[in-house]
Amino acid sequence: MNPERALVAHRVAFGCLVALLAVCVLWEWQITPIRPNGSWLILKAVPLLFPIFSIATNAARRRYTYQWSTLFIWFYFTEGVVRAWSDLEPVSRALAATEVLLCVGFFCAAVVFVRATPRGR
Repeated sequence: MNPERALVAHRVAFGCLVALLAVCVLWEWQITPIRPNGSWLILKAVPLLFPIFSIATNAARRRYTYQWSTLFIWFYFTEGVVRAWSDLEPVSRALAATEVLLCVGFFCAAVVFVRATPRGR
């Protein structure tokens, strides 16, 4: 149990989640949407609000949120890998690579956080 390590991991993970939310929204709304005026794919960012709010506000259940969100984040990782491989525009590929890096950063920070905090009851 290491509270300093847990605090740093919490800040990194929270920052990665917020950045991932911003990338998802801006990617599908402003930067390179699939359709010219934006698309419904912007709604892929909505599920990210659940771990963000839980991690930001509920300190008592934070560990549990980190545990389930490490499984949840792989959907975004998969989307980033597929779009980095298949999209034709270089900007879209760069955004997909950014999405992949943010997912890996969140996953690593979440694992560090879970290991640095004590188990519940």
